Amino acid sequence: MIDDTIVAISTPSGKSGIGVVRMSGKNSLNFATKMFCPLNKNIEIKPNLMVLGNIDLGSTTDLGFMVYFKAPKSYTGEDIVEFQCHGGLVVTQKIIEKALSLGVRLAEPGEFSKRAFINGKMSLDQAEGVIDTINAETESELKASSSLQKGKLTKVVNELQNDLTDIMSEIEVNLDYPEHDIEYKTKENIKQEILEINKKIKHLLKTEKQGKLIKNGVDIAIVGKTNVGKSSLLNAILGQEQAIVTEIEGTTRDVVVGSIEYNGLKFNFLDTAGIRKTDDKVENIGIKKAKQVLKDSDIVLLVLDGSKELDLQDKENLDMTKNKKRIIILNKCDLPSIVNLNEEYVKVSAKKNIFIDELKEKIYNLALDGCNTNESLILTNARHIEILNSAILMVEKILTSIIDLPLDCVALDIREFYEKLGEITGETTNEKVIDKIFSKFCLGK
Repeated sequence: MIDDTIVAISTPSGKSGIGVVRMSGKNSLNFATKMFCPLNKNIEIKPNLMVLGNIDLGSTTDLGFMVYFKAPKSYTGEDIVEFQCHGGLVVTQKIIEKALSLGVRLAEPGEFSKRAFINGKMSLDQAEGVIDTINAETESELKASSSLQKGKLTKVVNELQNDLTDIMSEIEVNLDYPEHDIEYKTKENIKQEILEINKKIKHLLKTEKQGKLIKNGVDIAIVGKTNVGKSSLLNAILGQEQAIVTEIEGTTRDVVVGSIEYNGLKFNFLDTAGIRKTDDKVENIGIKKAKQVLKDSDIVLLVLDGSKELDLQDKENLDMTKNKKRIIILNKCDLPSIVNLNEEYVKVSAKKNIFIDELKEKIYNLALDGCNTNESLILTNARHIEILNSAILMVEKILTSIIDLPLDCVALDIREFYEKLGEITGETTNEKVIDKIFSKFCLGK
């Protein structure tokens, strides 16, 4: 049981129409009534009832609302009081200062969610879903974090642990009644059941690729020689003037980055310096960066000038990118095309915005590469993936134990397997890991 009461601002600092200050702890209501005066003197403060009144700011008051959530039917599982005041740095800070003067403690980052976890209102993976929801930048990220927050991974883990509990119970029966001599049958049953659990975990891990796409986005390098229209292409894709465009060769000397969301995925486009042979020292630095970006990218857009014959540099660029996941783009399709290619390509006009939407769709399909980002549960959290990969290794150990060791030793390995899965939900996670996770949260959440 946590005895103290905490307070924090739950809305971003700055000017806004409304600010929310939250208190949580068994004495929240007691503290709140000392700093709030309802306009209706006869009103009774009841759970889930929003009350209009004056909030004490010390030297003055602010007209706002107070709402009380009674334990355990609250976010933290404790008594919670929220003040809804006028947004602004001074108003919210004065409410905090008043609460501190009464003996309330300033909350640590993520402490409200940590208390919710401690009080059994959410599992550890659900808490991670909360912070992922707050940090989501795309629709796909929001869907994945929402699934986590709603407990879909918790449900899967609990089902796997229930299966392991059944197996351990079967072993216990065998150990308690050795006279029945059914060990071989029990071992064979255990093997099949463990293999089925292993199959479920591997199926879940198959979503890791989709998870990385959702979490990190897709890094797309725009490469080619000078003056083929790389910067114009970047601007056309982004729908804004992100990169400087001139007729002067070598205008782009550093990597220019721009991002868009397309069909729920984040695309990070990296416009690079034109690749060519030059004696310009600064330009050569940009070309070196361009080659590194090409190497590190998920997809390469190789831009060629469709209105001109391919030269030696174009051919070198084609060869340099042949082992990358790429799309060859013939730019300037508004001009007569004289390029002959035996490879698949896409025609666009970056300057006149022709076929840009078709290019985006092609990039999207290439990025997915058969992945389905609409699955109900997709792994996006590196901690969860690491735990499940460790669990797979434990399966191999258990299968060996079933062959070589007595059942009581097998039971110990299965217990270890059970506890490893429990690290996902926080059932068996140590305090350091828990503290590290909640330290990533913002104040007031």
